[in-house]
Amino acid sequence: MEKRDLYLGRPDFPHGQVRPVGILIANLGTPDAATAAALRPYLREFLSDPRVIELPRWKWLPILHLFVLPFRPKRSARLYANVWTDEGSPLLVYSRRIAEGVEKRLQSQFGTPIRTAVGMRYGNPPIGSALRRLGDAGCDRILVLPLFPQYFSGTTGSVFDAVMAELRQWRWVPELRTIASYHDDDGYIDALASSLRDTWGDQGPAEKVIFSFHGIPLRYFLNGDPYFCHCQKTGRLLADRLGLPDGRWMVTFQSLFGREEWLKPYTDLTVEALAHDGVQSVDVICPGFAADCLETIDEVGREARESFEHAGGKQFRFVACLNDRADHIEALTDLAAGHLAGWAEPASSYNASAAQARAAEIQELAEAARSNYPSKAVNAEYVE
Repeated sequence: MEKRDLYLGRPDFPHGQVRPVGILIANLGTPDAATAAALRPYLREFLSDPRVIELPRWKWLPILHLFVLPFRPKRSARLYANVWTDEGSPLLVYSRRIAEGVEKRLQSQFGTPIRTAVGMRYGNPPIGSALRRLGDAGCDRILVLPLFPQYFSGTTGSVFDAVMAELRQWRWVPELRTIASYHDDDGYIDALASSLRDTWGDQGPAEKVIFSFHGIPLRYFLNGDPYFCHCQKTGRLLADRLGLPDGRWMVTFQSLFGREEWLKPYTDLTVEALAHDGVQSVDVICPGFAADCLETIDEVGREARESFEHAGGKQFRFVACLNDRADHIEALTDLAAGHLAGWAEPASSYNASAAQARAAEIQELAEAARSNYPSKAVNAEYVE
């Protein structure tokens, strides 16, 4: 049996190549198809993460395997079928477009080569394979950008777990920078405000404007998670940017799972109560989601709409996520650029010829060193 190295190495490292800076664009994940067969492994991976379900494994895993996985995949598959596109999952489609847009814009700002890769915390493409693509491209400096504006242990924290778990297997661990949140970033708030104004057009805002965020168990917040506070700040900044007075807007939480109490008020009960109270029009935007997905398109765009209309409401406007809007990509580009200081050289001062000449010099030194040790790889760090 062939002996396997303990750590992942790249003995054929391209010393003559100018090393790019890598950016991992991470999102939560999606099944490979809108089928029960595809949902089962996806949900198993997602709901097995102890950051998502903070219960003792002996207590939670029997519930997961005996009561959740036998039944939930079929129901979830029907819901996913409502949002599936010809290109596949909207979450993955938009995440890829965002990554492509960010890479293109960053490359126009910096002379240093920039490479992006999309990785999903659950499902495909996994974070590990995305990091390996960046490593194979020669990136020894990697910025991790999770597409979660508000930090939550079960999303951003879990992405960081997956990144570290992958890098623990690498022989040459890259320099690493992470973006934990951007809930109060000016560009992000501006893009949200512009998307709402585009929806309003000449009509102006509805009687109530709702900022619906994904919920989390109240227990997580009480144990120190900053998510609730981040959501509230995003809502306040967005309302200020739009000039919405108090009483015209509110923050709510959606996507409950399980029986314990989650952050309140709940989005579905709120829109229903508003209609019962005589509110005839609402606008709902989901600022915590960078890309549209099941929880926005179907849960809010369809289910919440039906709840509102069945309770007597007349006008329900669902505001799409920022997705691949130009102002969203510009905001993420500026966010990433601020974290690349010292790693990537601005295009105005970058000397491509000098960088390539230095890389060629390193290649010659590496080849000379390798000739003395033909059975061993020679890393650039030993010859630079």
